[in-house]
Parts: sequence; C-alpha cells; structure tokens
Amino acid sequence: MEDPTRCSVIIVGAGISGITAAKVLADNGVEDVVILEAEDRIGGRIRKEQFGGVTVELGAGWIAGVGGKQSNPVWELARQFNLRTCFSDYSNARYNIYDRSGKIFPSGVAADSYQKAVNSAIQNLQNQNQLDADADASQFQTPAYEPTNISTRLCSSMIFIRTNAIIITFCRAPKTPIELAIDFILHDFEMAEVEPISTYVEFGEREFMVADERGYELLLYKMAETFLSTLDGQISDHRLKLNKVVRELQHSRNGVSVKTEDGCIYEANYVILSVSIGVLQSHLISFSPPLPNWKTKAMIKCEIMVYTKVFLKFPNKFWPCGPGKEFFIFAHETRGYYTFWQHMENAYPGSNILVVTLTNGESKRIEAQSDEETMKEAMDVLRSMFGDDIPDATHILVPRWWNNRFQCGSYSNYPIYANANHQLIRDIKAPVGPIFFTGEHTSEDFSGYVHGGYLSGLDTSNAILQEIRRNQGTMF
Repeated sequence: MEDPTRCSVIIVGAGISGITAAKVLADNGVEDVVILEAEDRIGGRIRKEQFGGVTVELGAGWIAGVGGKQSNPVWELARQFNLRTCFSDYSNARYNIYDRSGKIFPSGVAADSYQKAVNSAIQNLQNQNQLDADADASQFQTPAYEPTNISTRLCSSMIFIRTNAIIITFCRAPKTPIELAIDFILHDFEMAEVEPISTYVEFGEREFMVADERGYELLLYKMAETFLSTLDGQISDHRLKLNKVVRELQHSRNGVSVKTEDGCIYEANYVILSVSIGVLQSHLISFSPPLPNWKTKAMIKCEIMVYTKVFLKFPNKFWPCGPGKEFFIFAHETRGYYTFWQHMENAYPGSNILVVTLTNGESKRIEAQSDEETMKEAMDVLRSMFGDDIPDATHILVPRWWNNRFQCGSYSNYPIYANANHQLIRDIKAPVGPIFFTGEHTSEDFSGYVHGGYLSGLDTSNAILQEIRRNQGTMF
C-alpha cells in the first residue's frame, strides 16, 4: 500500500460549499488542500444535462432573492461570469389550474380556494404556536394577521424546492382535486410569509431561472479555476480527486485519516464534510470514534426532501404560451400526481420542452419504475388537459436523486420548531474535533438555497482559518 497522502485540509464533496471553502483557504495561503469528490464531476446538486437540444438543470435551477438592498452573493457571481438567466413570474400559476376534463377552473374559484387554504394555514399556525410547549413562545408566537397581509410565493428557486419555513395544513383536510392541488402548491412550493423569510428580506423578492448552455455549474468551475490549475479548459490539478468515495474517517486531536472506497488513504490536520445531510444520515461514511450522541441526534431530526423535475421533449407545442402561461397546474384526486408544470419556451424558445415537478412520495415512486411508465402517466395527464390528439413525447429525462447514494435526496428540511430555536442547526454545523461540517443544511437562515450552501462554505473555511491561526500563531 502506498504511503498516505498528507495535506493540511481534506474537503469531502465538490459542491458549492466545498468549492467555496477550498477557494477561501487557497486565497488565504492554505494551498495544500485535497478535494475528494465521489462523482466524476464537480457541482453536487447543481447539475446540468443536455436534453432536447438545450441545457437543462436537473437540480438547482433558480437564483432566489434578487433586487433588494443587499445583493445575493450567488447573483453577484452570476453577473460576474455573465450567466444567462430569465425572470420567473409565478403569480398567475394558480389561475391556470386544469381539471381532468381539460377545463380551467374559473379565476374566482381558484382564488377563493387559494385564500381559504392560506387562512387555514394561518389558523393552524396560531393553534400550533399555542400547543407547541417546546418552542420559545416569545420568539415563535406570531401576531394576528389579516389575510390581506399574508403574501405567498413560489419557492422553486432554492437548492430544489424549500418547504420548511412554515408547515401549512388545512384545518379541514383537503378533499377535492383543486384543494389537493393548492395544498400541494402551498406545502411543496409556496410559503405563507407569517414570519419573514430571510432570503427575500435580505436579498429581494425576485427570482431568476438559469438558462445558460454552460449550466449553473459554470459558477463553480469559474471559482475553481482561480485556485486549481487547468489544461485545455479542464481542471487538471492533482488536488481535485474525482471518483473518490469516502467510506471511513478516523479522527483524534492529532488530525484525521480518510479512507476511500478504492483503498486510498489521505491524512490531514482538518477535514471539511460538505456532503448532504442525506449522506450523513445514510452511514455511507463511518466515523472512528463514532460521532457524539448530540451530533447524531441532531442530524436525524433534519429531514431530507426529494424533488424531481421530469423533462419531456415534444415535436411541437400544444400548450398555451404568452404572458402568465409559463406555469400551469393539474388538479387530480391524488395529491401531487403530476401537479405542477412549466414550459421552457421563455428560457429556450422553440425547445418544445415541458417540465413537471414531483416531490417526496411521488418522486420515490417514479424513481422505482421505468421511464416508459413515467412517460405514459405524464402523457395521460397531458391528454386530460389538452386532448387526445396531442403528439407523444419523443424523449424523457427522469433524475433519480433519492437513489443516488452520493446525495440521498434533494435538500434539507428542518422541523418547524427550528425556526424558533436555531440550536438544532447549530448542533449539526458544530465541529467535532478536527471535523468541520458545511453545506446548505448548516445555514441558519438560508438552508435549502444555493446561496445558503455558498455562505456556509465561507463560514466553515473562515472557522478553520481561525483554528489554524490559533494553533500555529501564524497569520496567513
């Protein structure tokens, strides 16, 4: 066996957090860093693929929080590298709700159902505040809100889709197809802003979809190129190790030893784990000695959500286009069954691509079946909305994030009391000896967002720099 590779810091995972942390370390003189990435590319849950003649984003697809007084750092990166985006306006989606006969629910019916759902959410939240003995009432209790003061937004601009700001439920369980559709939207897409959402308060309320042939991942590659050497436009630096699956991590006060699936060993003073919360929960990586109970208990309490964008390519358009028509909804008696649709004409005119979003149980269900079965189900839904004479899809693309052992889902989802008490997130973020944790799931204010991952990478690398300076008395 070869001698272990020795460095100052090992970074496990080359997503937005890992690449950001590595860049900060290199910029501050810590250049003997090794990045171990399980897959054959950098990016993590930011991943592009060619489909139907254009670049589509399988994971993160939006930049959320634009236009406010403070600039979103990911938006600044996008501007710096001329990443092409297009504005997303979800405000009319609720008025494009189709029933199974292909008729659109009248706007008044949709608006009334939507408002009743929001009002139920407010009442439910107030009741939950009174009953939640574990929450700090002074932080968690919300004032009485009039319905007109509640704004809701579609939050598909996060790492995937965030659902954890407010848990919204009907006081009366939704029963009709339109109630189920709106309930799905409110739970899985929109959030009642009973408490201000940090992203929109700090960075602005606009959202932009990435529509660039180079992909969202361009931002990561451009950052990586500032400290990793390249050859013919490709990263060739020996410090980036692709296809290296970390399986064992031994740690002590003297440092860490990391063993990969192919038998390689890497040693360092510190390690940064930028893997997803789903991977941490899956026990893909074993720790010796085991992580303390307070850490493992905290990690278990954070749920990993699944969010799947299914892409369908057609020979021609048959759906409405134009202002207010980019998003449309299918009301089915099964909640979340091919509910939320988007056409790609605004991003890529003439692409003839539709995207339908599924989450959690439906995501896991379609991951377990063939793409042919998924295409048949999607086509049956589309024919319910637009008639039997529409053309068949020529191609389908179904991401499988749940069954990807290097992701184990799409994004973190904290329980409702974490909004009142950030101690749970702080426990997940807290280092254990020389092991530091980073990623969107460690961001107190922005978990689930790309900028949450970016900012957590900054925080973690700065924490390690402080530790290095404290131990060595050296200023970098």
